[in-house]
Amino acid sequence: MKMIMNLINGFCMALADSVPGVSGGTIAFLLGFYDKFIGALDSLIAGKKEEKIKAIKYLFKLGIGWGIGLVLAVLALTSIFESHIYQVSSLFLGFILFAIPVIILEEKEVLKGKYWNIIFTLIGIGVVLLIGLLSPAGGEGFKVDIANLNFGLGIYIFLVAMVAISAMVLPGISGSTILLICGIYVPIVSALKEVLTLNLAYLPVVIIFGLGILTGIICVIRLIKKCLEKFRSQSIYCILGLMIGSLYSIIQGPTTLDVAQPAMNFGSFHIVFFILGGVIILGLQGLKKFFDNKQEIKEIEEKNGEN
Repeated sequence: MKMIMNLINGFCMALADSVPGVSGGTIAFLLGFYDKFIGALDSLIAGKKEEKIKAIKYLFKLGIGWGIGLVLAVLALTSIFESHIYQVSSLFLGFILFAIPVIILEEKEVLKGKYWNIIFTLIGIGVVLLIGLLSPAGGEGFKVDIANLNFGLGIYIFLVAMVAISAMVLPGISGSTILLICGIYVPIVSALKEVLTLNLAYLPVVIIFGLGILTGIICVIRLIKKCLEKFRSQSIYCILGLMIGSLYSIIQGPTTLDVAQPAMNFGSFHIVFFILGGVIILGLQGLKKFFDNKQEIKEIEEKNGEN
């Protein structure tokens, strides 16, 4: 069952990462496995042999779900996002709004009595709003022709991938929105689709993008882990700000499509999907607590067995 939960977690992350306005890091945080995810990446980079093996096993399970979600998003779900963007946006609004109080309750020990740290919440909101305001309408941004790959364009794709993946692992900041701003969201999605349909002419672009992602992970993961360990209160307040700010990005999400749509308003808001988002979050939270309780019981039994 735990394997299934890891697959679901990875799947949800991939779906979020593929939609401008939503971050896979947000999904990881609100589903309660963000610390474990960051810790596993850090162990993979700089851990001891035993830690690396444990991290590989966990990330492999998570990666299977993520890969399935990514393939479905690229091949099939992209069209659903285009044709049902307001339902999808309402769903993600439900995710975020229902998740915020859950996170506050779970992190109340580091939040309580440190209300001056709310300045970090305001900073988080400001960062996401700034990124959202920079995001171009229509998903076009600057014109980037990846069909004519050259050295300069390769370096550009590599650097943008580094920045985008750094954003993707931070709750609230959408890596897809970064790609939109830099003009390579549509080209990269198109390149991935071509490679998945065995058109290997776009494989060099995908490889360069992948190398940029790996480099970005190596550069940013240790910093995030240290912040969560040494400055957890400030980090959680900031993450809450990033999540609150992401509400604006989700509302503006329809304007970033290939064929731009108006930003979501009360008329295009779907209450049923909003509630569904909340139900999913509460359901996954319940499932998480179930697995956590089973793990605690198992550890107690093992400890008693040793004694």
